Amino acid sequence: GHGPEEEGDVRGSLSEAARSSSELAALGLRNQMLVINAVFNARDVGDPIATALEARGTRAMSSMPACLVTLPRVEIPLRGHNILGCDALRSFLSGNEAIDVLSAAAESIPELPSLKSLVDEIGASGHGLVLVTGKGGVGKTTIAAAIAVELSARGLPVHLTTTDPASHLTGTLGQEVPGLRVSRIDPKAETDAYIARALEVARPHSDALALETLAEDLRSPCTEEVAVFHAFSRLITSARREIVIMDTAPTGHTLLLLDATGAYHREMVRKLGNRTIGTPMLRLRDPEHTRVLIVTLPETTPVHEAAELQADLRRAGIEPFAWIVNASLAAARPTDPLLAARARAELEQIRAVEVTHAVRMAVVPWFTGELTGSDSLRHLAVGSHST
Repeated sequence: GHGPEEEGDVRGSLSEAARSSSELAALGLRNQMLVINAVFNARDVGDPIATALEARGTRAMSSMPACLVTLPRVEIPLRGHNILGCDALRSFLSGNEAIDVLSAAAESIPELPSLKSLVDEIGASGHGLVLVTGKGGVGKTTIAAAIAVELSARGLPVHLTTTDPASHLTGTLGQEVPGLRVSRIDPKAETDAYIARALEVARPHSDALALETLAEDLRSPCTEEVAVFHAFSRLITSARREIVIMDTAPTGHTLLLLDATGAYHREMVRKLGNRTIGTPMLRLRDPEHTRVLIVTLPETTPVHEAAELQADLRRAGIEPFAWIVNASLAAARPTDPLLAARARAELEQIRAVEVTHAVRMAVVPWFTGELTGSDSLRHLAVGSHST
């Protein structure tokens, strides 16, 4: 993508660049140049979105790692359009883009569906599993936390959990939220507990050699998959009594989890025949029990990747409940000419989601403040500050 990033994403990109720089230097490759892409300078200082975006980039670059500061630097300005096609690529490294202020500001942006209607629908039954899925970097953790905080504020029993080792739920929430239970599926902890339980069950009926053989078998890589599957299954079951919102790992890990769930389901069907059996997979396929949200960004590549994820889910017999287009400038309605041009450019992808991909859609505006703490998260979920 070539869009405005969250401040944390910019800092993360700079940290990653610093790590790469150090590793290359250690190999003797010291002829390095730092290229900073999508640098934004506000043209309309009266636009709070523009000034917030510029300040965000300035803060991130003023605190960049020391090893990057000394490198020769090239800054490429943020463009008013996505970089797709040969013409766009040819113009990418040229001078500043000419933006027609009148045409950029004149085209009205239609009303876009907000996240509030989805939150209302999710909260209506008072229980169920909500899987927040999508590629890394699209804002799954923020969206999951926003929905959880708003539903919890309505007095509903909510359990927010993550299977993503890179998730920063605690940092996103900022502080403990009354009535909201927060947890994480830690593969190592789940595996250790699973092995301990298996050995405990076997101990009264086994001699030392049998226990040693069992312990050796349990050190198999398959044990972690089984242990995480059991933890996932417990959450699916608990969603009959509360709203469980799961911030899932990036796509590959999510699909592995679904594969394990599907394999268990097929094995139970094979063993028990056509009898009605309540496997975790049946609950995932039940729209009354499970709602899968696909989070994406209003750009070509993220939408394409989300469509591939939806196809994978459908092959597993799971129909996504809704798509959430996150961090949309179109929904934020900036007046800065360059950002207004980017907002117009988003509409093609937003229409593609609405018409081609999604049964339901919500568009979440790009947020000018820092998305941590219950107040800003509730604002994201319902579109207005809560009192």
